[in-house]
Parts: sequence; structure tokens; C-alpha cells
Amino acid sequence: MYWMDMTEQEIADAVGAFGVPKFRVRQVTEWLRKGVRPAEMHNLPKDLREQLSTIPFGGATIYQKRVSSKDGTIKYLFELEDGNLVEGVLMRYSYGNTVCLSTQVGCNMGCKFCASTLEGCVRSLRPGEMLSFIAEIERDEPPAEGKPRTVTNIVLMGSGEPLDNYDNVVTFLRRVTSEQGPNISARNISLSTCGIVPKIYRLIEDAPHVTLSISLHAHSNEVRSALMPVNRAYPIEQVLEAAKAYADRTGRRVVFEYALIGGTNDAEADADALAARLKGMLCHVNLIPLNPVKERGLNGVTRAHAQQFREWLEKRHISATVRREMGADIEGACGQLRRRVLNEIHG
Repeated sequence: MYWMDMTEQEIADAVGAFGVPKFRVRQVTEWLRKGVRPAEMHNLPKDLREQLSTIPFGGATIYQKRVSSKDGTIKYLFELEDGNLVEGVLMRYSYGNTVCLSTQVGCNMGCKFCASTLEGCVRSLRPGEMLSFIAEIERDEPPAEGKPRTVTNIVLMGSGEPLDNYDNVVTFLRRVTSEQGPNISARNISLSTCGIVPKIYRLIEDAPHVTLSISLHAHSNEVRSALMPVNRAYPIEQVLEAAKAYADRTGRRVVFEYALIGGTNDAEADADALAARLKGMLCHVNLIPLNPVKERGLNGVTRAHAQQFREWLEKRHISATVRREMGADIEGACGQLRRRVLNEIHG
């Protein structure tokens, strides 16, 4: 068991085993909820800090940090206690700061446009590890004066498939929205999935207040299966049916991520077919000019063309925006920085 994965009761039992008074249990719990390691709990006696340090912490440290000269986006590479590396991104907007978190070390989904899946999935992340990313970011980038915290929004859109790590992700969602934890509103959290249909239906019950984002990227099974192997298990009709169920039950619109790939899914006929698929659903399309991954050989499109595609959708009464490009100069896309660093380490 790791400190960062413990429930309130587990923390109380573990600290109480050292024979300390209850107020010390409260102090330790407050520190842990902030992602602070026992050695840094400065209001505790030295001998207690040493005793607490005998239990593994289970968090992350910042291995590398890169700041965009264009927009201030920060790309973090975190090191886990087992030596694995995983990415996170802090993006600044007018409404607050959004952190993009990973849910796995690598990914097994095999999507053709993504770098994080090139070496497969090493392992899933634990809830405490995901929480520690937020703590490390806020330690590195303290809140602005008068603000309670740096991170106001979370998107689970980094490396990994969140619904392939379902139990840990749902536990993380409960803890990150808890008043005893970071207390981030569930309505400020988005979860992105490639479309594991049975887990989407479970999510309706377990996390109905988060925003569901689905990586769609095509309007036909032929194209989507070529880009995303998961479509062979859960074809587009099943994915859209689950998305509609989520929207109908929660009253929250589903966001469809659609990476525009030159010559593959970016023509007006594609916009027409996509609009026909989504007609009548409470949804929004987030268009993404593809950030090319050299190992994949897929071509992106210009932002001007992406705006044209948005106009085609809106003429067909489908709400759409073009995702703001952030962090392009710091390998902001999923898996790029981790892959480069691993190549440098291992030659």
C-alpha cells in the first residue's frame, strides 16, 4: 500500500499504528491530500517523519519540464517511483488553467495518429499517482495571488485509455472532486475515450457529471477501423448509441474529438456524412488539425482548412470548434516527449 493511494480510514490506521495522538493523524492526512511527502511535513516531529517514510509514498516527481515560448504551455515529464516516465501538460486559458493528465504509461489501443501507443502499455497508473501529478504541478507553478489553486480544470486526454484503467480512474475522479482533496468541480473535468462501449455505460452510473469526450475521427467503420483498431470490437454505431445514452441520461453534451487527416477524413463529403451521423444528438465536435507523428506517415491540415471543415459542419447544424494549437514547440502531443527521452536514454 502507498500513502497516496490510501483512503482516509487507511491513513488513520497506518498513522495510528505508530502510537500517535489523533491530531497527528489529521495533520498527516492534510499533508497527504496536498501531495506532500512525509519528509516535508514540517510540523511533525522528526522521528514521526522518519517512521512515516518507511511506507512507500507512491507519487511522482518532475523529471523534465519544457515551457512553450509561444503560449506559456508547460509540458511535464514525470518520473514514477518505479522509474517509468509519463507526461502531463499545463495549459493556460482565460477561464483558468487546464492540466492534461495521462492515465497509463503508454497505451494499448494502437491508434494510428498517436505516439503514446507506439510501444504499447507498460502499466496503468494508480489514483495516487494521478493525484500527485496535480500536486507536483502546483508545487512547481504556485497559484496566482488571491487564487486558491493553480489547476482549475482537468482533461484525461494524455497517454493511455482511461476506460482501460477504469477502477483506478473512477477512484481518482472521486478523490480529485472531494472536499478533502483538490476539490475540483466534476463539471470542470473531461474524460476522453476511444470508445470502449461497455465502460461508457458504467461511467453513466459512476461519473455522470464529468464531460465525456469520444475520439471519433471518422464517420465510417472502414476509415475508423483503419485508424483505430478498437473500432473492430466496438463499431461506430455502438459508440454513437452509447454516446447518445450518456447525453440523454446526464443532460451533458458529448464532445467528439475529430483529428483532421489530409486526404483521409477532411473533405466536404466527410463533413456531410459526419453531420448525418450526429444529427439530433446533444453533442459538439472538437476539430483537431493533426499534429503529425513521423513514425505514422499521416498528414495534417492547415488551420484554414480546419476552419473550413467547421463551417461545413455548422451549415449542417452541428456545433463545432477548432482546437486551439498549444505547445507545438515543446512536443505537446501525447507521447512525443516521453518517446524522445526514452530513445535518448536507451539509444
